[in-house]
Amino acid sequence: MMRFPAGALAICALVFAGSADAATLIHAGRLIDGVSDAVRERVTIVVEGNRIMVVEPGFRAATAGDEVIDLGAATVMPGLMDMHVHLTSEVSRRAEIEAVKKGEADRAYDSVPFAERTLLAGFTTVRNVGDQFNVSIALRRAVEEGKVDGPRIYTSGRSIGSTGGHADASNVWGPYLYSEDPRLNTVCDSPDGCREAVRQRYKDGVDSIKITATGGVLSQAKSGTAPQFTDEELAAIVSTAHDYGLKVAAHAHGTEGIKRAVKAGVDSIEHGTFLDDETMRLMKQKGTHYVATISAGRWVYDQAQDPTYFPAIIRPKALEVGPQIQGTFAKAWKAGVTIMFGTDTGVGPHGGNAREFGYMVEAGMPAMAAIRSATMVPARYLGIADRLGSIESGKLADIVAVPGDPLADVRVMERVTFVMKDGVVYKR
Repeated sequence: MMRFPAGALAICALVFAGSADAATLIHAGRLIDGVSDAVRERVTIVVEGNRIMVVEPGFRAATAGDEVIDLGAATVMPGLMDMHVHLTSEVSRRAEIEAVKKGEADRAYDSVPFAERTLLAGFTTVRNVGDQFNVSIALRRAVEEGKVDGPRIYTSGRSIGSTGGHADASNVWGPYLYSEDPRLNTVCDSPDGCREAVRQRYKDGVDSIKITATGGVLSQAKSGTAPQFTDEELAAIVSTAHDYGLKVAAHAHGTEGIKRAVKAGVDSIEHGTFLDDETMRLMKQKGTHYVATISAGRWVYDQAQDPTYFPAIIRPKALEVGPQIQGTFAKAWKAGVTIMFGTDTGVGPHGGNAREFGYMVEAGMPAMAAIRSATMVPARYLGIADRLGSIESGKLADIVAVPGDPLADVRVMERVTFVMKDGVVYKR
């Protein structure tokens, strides 16, 4: 692995971009380009600065000043995208106490290695859906400015929930804890309050809106599935967000809450544990994307086998919800719902994002479709398909490689050996 300080990488990238004749020639033994179902063999990807200039057959010979990166024994593909991460935290046995002990600076320092692990796992773009103190907004800026090594971040900042709901940050507080910090205010309880919450997120500088339309597994509350917004509140959130050009992601486990969110016009359903056939049909009609996060379901279920890992109020929810998600994913894929790759990493260790590919294939999704769900599908959703999501001339040079053939064994996606983001090599 090649690792350099973020500042040094940025300087190298600028120097490299300034040389008109210099090119990086990536010799790819196999290429999955993110567009075609066909795998191309023995291909050269020519990168100049931060752009892919051309993709051509055969291994081009280097001329003076060119650098050759030999990936002849690997499968090369576009940088991967995880559409559901939490880069500012990681669940552990201490999560309950850390929720009240860790402040903004703690979360910021935590996020730096989490971001780096994610990038080195091959994920060059992520959607961060929920954080503490809006730290992910600052992290996004630090990555953009080259101060921190990490993926491109599209963030929703703080989630929006109802009083006592899954996103209510005060659920874990004792009766003598109180904070007037507005960045801890994650609650709205009326249509007008929900409009104000969306506008505040816009003011904060988010890229999207995240709501918790039902209960959740890891919150300190009894129900993991009950609906937590009225139809009127959901309509206010969606219409206001769309006015500002912001898409809405809805955390939702229970059937009724999922249905309300889809009818209100949210852009994606996260988890969707008890998604039913009727709502799947509605999602297809409305173009609602589905982000299943099977990894999170598996992880919480596994930890719940130890009766001491989670607080007593959480463990029954983990045992109920965890095993269900993969089966729902299988039904949604067969029904033709649009699937986007997402892991809920932060629930489970950062850097292990690619395990989701194995779970998706295990549930019946072809490996190529799973890879596309982490490349072109999210690129189109985010509105960046003109720059990212595939390996084509003119696009940004986000390129990763894995050993062997992921179409024969998708688990090789967990062993990324090469990472280039924006023309800079972070792992070789």
